Amino acid sequence: MKLGFIYLIIYIVVFPNFSTMAYEEADYNIVYKSEIYEIRNYKDRLVVEVVSKNDDNSFKKLFRYISGQNNKSEEIKMTVPVTQGKKDEGYYMQFYLPSKFNKDNAPLPNDPDIKISTIKEGHFAVIQYSGRASENNFFKHRDILNQKLLEDNININGPAIRATYNGPFTLPMMRRNEVMFKVSWNK
Repeated sequence: MKLGFIYLIIYIVVFPNFSTMAYEEADYNIVYKSEIYEIRNYKDRLVVEVVSKNDDNSFKKLFRYISGQNNKSEEIKMTVPVTQGKKDEGYYMQFYLPSKFNKDNAPLPNDPDIKISTIKEGHFAVIQYSGRASENNFFKHRDILNQKLLEDNININGPAIRATYNGPFTLPMMRRNEVMFKVSWNK
């Protein structure tokens, strides 16, 4: 019996409900789909983000915010994806806020490193992959998506975005990861 199959059986027995945990996901419409990637249209989305020179503490800071370390001491449900990328002279990490929040009712961060921002509506080219969310895996899929978009004459409007959907204890073969590029789309 293959080792991966054995791990899958152990995972199902030990964590029978773990993979069915439902997190609110940023809403989008697929406007184009190829064999390699899809183009999604996202509406405006509210996020909390940390921008830093290195992202060592970003997740902890954002997790503390949704755990109630905000001006309302309100716990906020986790959403997906968690996104990361380059911004200005540093790196960012973002948690999407649940759709019940807007700029007026979102709890304000206690930590000055956390900002509430709106990602404006737009089109994003996305390639999905499983496995670890390692740098190598991300770069590999970023390059595949970048090359395919160039071949298809689709203009990329910014750096690659890493989107992760699963917790660290999810088996690599069960993980959903994505590379996203903001693109020009008028077809």
